[in-house]
Amino acid sequence: MRGRPFVLMLPGQGFQHAGMAVELYKREPVFTAVADAFLEALGPRGTVVRDDWLACVDGAPADRGTTAQPLLFMIGYGIGRVLADRGIHPAALIGHSVGELAAATLAGVFDPQAAVRIIAGRCAALAEAPPGGMLAVAGAPEEVLDRLRSKSLRQDVVMGAHNGPRQTILAGPEPRLSEAASALGEAGMIVRRVRALEPWHSPAMDRASRTFGEAIAAETLRPPGIPVLSTRTGRYVTEAEATRPEFWAGQMAAPVLFWPALKSLLDGESGHVVVDGGPAAALATLARRHPSVVEGRSTVVPLLAPPGRDAWEGWTQGLAQLEAAA
Repeated sequence: MRGRPFVLMLPGQGFQHAGMAVELYKREPVFTAVADAFLEALGPRGTVVRDDWLACVDGAPADRGTTAQPLLFMIGYGIGRVLADRGIHPAALIGHSVGELAAATLAGVFDPQAAVRIIAGRCAALAEAPPGGMLAVAGAPEEVLDRLRSKSLRQDVVMGAHNGPRQTILAGPEPRLSEAASALGEAGMIVRRVRALEPWHSPAMDRASRTFGEAIAAETLRPPGIPVLSTRTGRYVTEAEATRPEFWAGQMAAPVLFWPALKSLLDGESGHVVVDGGPAAALATLARRHPSVVEGRSTVVPLLAPPGRDAWEGWTQGLAQLEAAA
């Protein structure tokens, strides 16, 4: 593993669970300081987010974007700061949904104070989002979308994310999303609800995306100091894209191309150390399906253990693997 470039993956909506990263907050001083500064800067919203998070109670509030999005940003950004403090610096960053904003902040596109205002603006923009959600479907995107076309649902329910060769996320408003879930289930496909109460990464988020763009436009944007592999485009963010507010804002209504982005990184002959900074090792599970990992050219290192496992032990083991490779 030594000598391979290190790539940090950061989480998005749907990967959250009760108690995620709480052990880091209790025992990792740099993470604690980053989390406290971020939540305090959010003001009253930060107090609500902190109380929900530290209560470690599972339930609907953590699935609302106004709670999940700040938490997921904070965890991804905080883990990146801890690694940097230990002298572990990524060669590239990949963020899933709101994780791409955390990646942009670690890369210097937004300074930390601007990032707080941007996340607050993202939460405020959700007032423009209709009721809806997301579905995880076991199937390739073209297969799943063909099923929707046959049920006349394709106009309202769309691909919200491409997470793996046979893992497609659908997104859309209610009641059409529930109709899609029923239709796909009746067709014999495996379908489950994603932990999201908004139709992220679908045209239903267009109004929210435009409102969010106004918040980003008020900030100074810079070219990334660390390469950011965008899950909006499936390729590296250019300097021109990084400084356009609409590039970041439009992500709310555009599909997450996580698998295409990961493929563009790992399809070559050289190997990487792919580090999952998200809850439950969910991104690590997706990355392990890539041939580069299956064949041993690349290695996946999760930092946060799934629920029910020793969170601190998982964290220290992951750090030890990374430090051995640095």
